[in-house]
Amino acid sequence: MKQTPILIIGKNGKTGARVNHRLRAMGYATRPVSRSTNPSFDWENPATWRSAIEGTEAAYVTYQPDLAVPDAEPTIKAFVRVAAEAGLKHIVLLSGRGEEGAQRAEEVLKASGISWNIVRASWFAQNFSENFMLDGILAGELVLPAEDTVEPFIDADDIADVVVATLTEPGHRNRLYEVTGPRAMTFAQCIKEISAALDRPITYTSVPVDQYIDVLRQEGAPEDLQWLLHELFTVVFDGRNSKVMSGVEEALGRPPADFKEYIQKTIESGIWAAVMQRKSA
Repeated sequence: MKQTPILIIGKNGKTGARVNHRLRAMGYATRPVSRSTNPSFDWENPATWRSAIEGTEAAYVTYQPDLAVPDAEPTIKAFVRVAAEAGLKHIVLLSGRGEEGAQRAEEVLKASGISWNIVRASWFAQNFSENFMLDGILAGELVLPAEDTVEPFIDADDIADVVVATLTEPGHRNRLYEVTGPRAMTFAQCIKEISAALDRPITYTSVPVDQYIDVLRQEGAPEDLQWLLHELFTVVFDGRNSKVMSGVEEALGRPPADFKEYIQKTIESGIWAAVMQRKSA
């Protein structure tokens, strides 16, 4: 079983890379794929799908750019049809909380006839260090169109641990795990804790969403990214996802990592080193 490769769609993603590393450390063969691998996998090119799937029996699926986008549901429907024809037996899908498009994609997977798991996650803590918010942290000011809505940010390492469990332990099959961190926090509270840990002033500024999108447009951000961020901050980030959920503990038998643990781990990684360098300069 360990020699049949596990397909990982999203080789370079925040969770895909972590899942791949964990599986290999456990002795599992993996097939991490992206547009640049051989075989390649491109969500926008269905001709690449079958060759990536063939010879695998289980897959971890992350959809780009996000399951919230309008094209996600029909694309996932086409993908699971190809997957079933190619002999895939189990799919673990990374999903997002409070996204109607994501929930439609989840239903497609459930109805596919393929064994499934859904890992429905809150916002990643790693967005502060491995994504679009990193530049703001390094510059000393994070600007976002969010005020006092709270979010139970989850550590991507916890997501990866849950995904690995669902890929390798049959007892989890056909279950949805809604995973969050242990505390619901505002962006301002997150920045305050990061600033205190770094001993460096970092501010949080809330702006109207239209102003935020206008700046992205002026900076040449892709239209699909503009649409997605508008959707996330106006629809998804409206308080519907504020509740802390127990998915990590249900899947792993332990609590999720606290945001402070994420901060300490990120400091040790050196990702925020430029902030510390400016402090000492």
